[in-house]
Amino acid sequence: MSTRLRALGAVVATVLLTGGCAAGTHPGAAAVIGDTEISIGDVDKTSRAVGAALGEAYPDQAALNGMVSNELAAQVGKQKAIPVTDAEIADAAKNAVAPSPEAYQKLQADPASRAFLDNLAATLIVTIKLAGGKGIHDTDGQQKAQEGLQALNAASKDIKVTVAPRFGQWSDGRLDTAISGSLSKESDQTEAKRKAAEAAQQQGQG
Repeated sequence: MSTRLRALGAVVATVLLTGGCAAGTHPGAAAVIGDTEISIGDVDKTSRAVGAALGEAYPDQAALNGMVSNELAAQVGKQKAIPVTDAEIADAAKNAVAPSPEAYQKLQADPASRAFLDNLAATLIVTIKLAGGKGIHDTDGQQKAQEGLQALNAASKDIKVTVAPRFGQWSDGRLDTAISGSLSKESDQTEAKRKAAEAAQQQGQG
């Protein structure tokens, strides 16, 4: 059960959602999703909090990726009237999204990292329910999550996403960090973690 649930979390961790794209934002904004703005300060705060909880650097670009995806899912969930309860969020955050029980406790200790974790959990739940699933404990939950990502992709394609150039460019449903220069490129450690998550996802499908 644990391996399958972690693989569900990998769906959220490695597959981002699709939105529109534009050239940039006004000063102080990291991204704007529809009418919702994510400030550079919020991205920095989230990056530091998550990094401290995980005990390693967590790039601003990774934080922004997740924050944009979470906001897209929240907007689609609201449009589709998809219910997500606090109990469902707590369950998914602990059992499907957090990489370990220890990491879960540390992520819960800071308001910024806790909000990020909870929003990732809500995104996972919305994704599963979009495909007709009930939640993370569905026997075919991972398949529903994959199907839900396609539905979420279609539902969010008309939501305009603009990203500050310093973070990269929102392209093909993800933040392309290589566009903004060497400081924004994926580190070897981040790449290794991403590939490990993808491997866990594939294992869960097998």
